[in-house]
Amino acid sequence: MSLTEALRDRIQGLIKADAVVLFMKGTRLRPACGFSAGVVEVLDSLVPQWTGVDVLADAELREAIKEFSAWPTIPQLYVRGEFVGGADIVREMHMSGELSTLLGASEVRPPQVHVSPRAAAVFREVTAEAGPGEAIRVRISPRFEHDLAVEGREAGDLEVVAEGITLLFDRMSAARAEGLRLDFVERDGEAGFAIDNPNAPAQVRSIGASELQGKLAQGAVQLFDVRTPQEQAIAAIAGARLVDEAVRAEILALDRGTPLAFHCHHGVRSQAAAEFFVSQGFREVYNLRGGIDAWSREVDSAVPRY
Repeated sequence: MSLTEALRDRIQGLIKADAVVLFMKGTRLRPACGFSAGVVEVLDSLVPQWTGVDVLADAELREAIKEFSAWPTIPQLYVRGEFVGGADIVREMHMSGELSTLLGASEVRPPQVHVSPRAAAVFREVTAEAGPGEAIRVRISPRFEHDLAVEGREAGDLEVVAEGITLLFDRMSAARAEGLRLDFVERDGEAGFAIDNPNAPAQVRSIGASELQGKLAQGAVQLFDVRTPQEQAIAAIAGARLVDEAVRAEILALDRGTPLAFHCHHGVRSQAAAEFFVSQGFREVYNLRGGIDAWSREVDSAVPRY
């Protein structure tokens, strides 16, 4: 295929969107091939923040990036705007330590962490009988799953003291923890730690029909329909735009802070569409739970069910 100027500009925009950009099959949370999964694992072990671009969701982009880089396979890694290579090169650079240097992975500092007085009190209780050298360990996985445990210190740990509590982080957990807030809450007869991590990547938010109706009434979100034109002719939500190539390009040109909502028949296709736009950097993306069928049942019975 011919690499048009529009495609070239789009690719350059994607590459400039973050210091580390991986054109891959699937997403960071759900790699769709072994080679992409291998590079994801390497990047997740070295840097807390990077951007993945799912080429499976865009056949045009999948072919264009190969011509752009003069590299025939996917995945492809770019660092600070420069092409690094594919899966084999990434693996070799990782083993030699060159990739860690390129990514600046060694520059990890103890994070700023806020511990609420209530959480600190509970931490003191659970560490009252801790052994020598043990403290609260905070683990943050590449998927930003959080785990708290009482454990001993390990080589390379970074220590943070907040509200009089010593917290232990391994290097990559520390890199994912800047601004972390730990609280302890009691609600509806249950109690537990509440963790707020501002570094966690955006995820698709499930939204009910009534809540979506309210947001639409306030003009707080744009709604898009990912069904076929034939389905839209049967039943439609007022104001929803059918996603074709032109509309898709319009969405991609929007500011990444623009709230987006997607729907289909029952919510499966629109979930995939919503995940694609999250992968493109949009931070507030909703999927209508139950699709237009739920809208008909819960909001507007005049919309036909099929």
